[in-house]
Amino acid sequence: MPRKTSLTTPLTSDSLASRAYDRVEAAIVKGELEPGARISEADLARRFGISRGPLREAIARLEGKKLVRRTPNLGARVVALRPEDLIELYFVREALEGMACRLACERLKRQSIDEIEQILGRHAADAAVQSGVSYVQKKGDQDFHFKIARLSGNDTLISLLCDDLYALLRLYRIRFSSMPGRPLKALEEHQAILAALKDGNPDRAEAAMRAHIRNSRENLMRGMNQLAEPPAPAAARRGRS
Repeated sequence: MPRKTSLTTPLTSDSLASRAYDRVEAAIVKGELEPGARISEADLARRFGISRGPLREAIARLEGKKLVRRTPNLGARVVALRPEDLIELYFVREALEGMACRLACERLKRQSIDEIEQILGRHAADAAVQSGVSYVQKKGDQDFHFKIARLSGNDTLISLLCDDLYALLRLYRIRFSSMPGRPLKALEEHQAILAALKDGNPDRAEAAMRAHIRNSRENLMRGMNQLAEPPAPAAARRGRS
């Protein structure tokens, strides 16, 4: 029996465009549709059991989120960022998230701190994180970074991070979240940010967030370098065994 994926179950909801958007976004984030892969409206409409109209609307939304790129005469493809583009985004992310963390720290109430603590408690209890296999966060308010951005209270900053940057970076955050040693280290860094927030220290909160994003960027660079390395010749692999 064929394995069920985000691309194989027919859609039945009245909100077909939104459901199609969610399904294709999930497929992109999970790697079922890889960077650079062509998106066939006809094929996906057939798989989902819907007309091409809602699917075309969903793909247009994905294009607006910069997850899909449409090229004249070539159609729509999943975005494939060059390494230098991705690194640039992480520099922007460091500045924006550092600012968001500072602003959040300046206005946080006890209830919000408790909510962040509960989020990290669930992350720490996750078996994949505990074993060091991966650290994959759910979308929305269950994402530590999304939550802090929302708590900054700055609508422009929230839009830049939550509506634009996170949608694009989630693809790469998930892909490199399983680098050896990174899951538990990332959790420790999140906990250091929380400690600064609880102390009400905006300078330390911003510094902790910036350090965390820098470490994430370095982890990303290591992962990309490993992917770029050619496989070792068979003789060399035998020599290391």
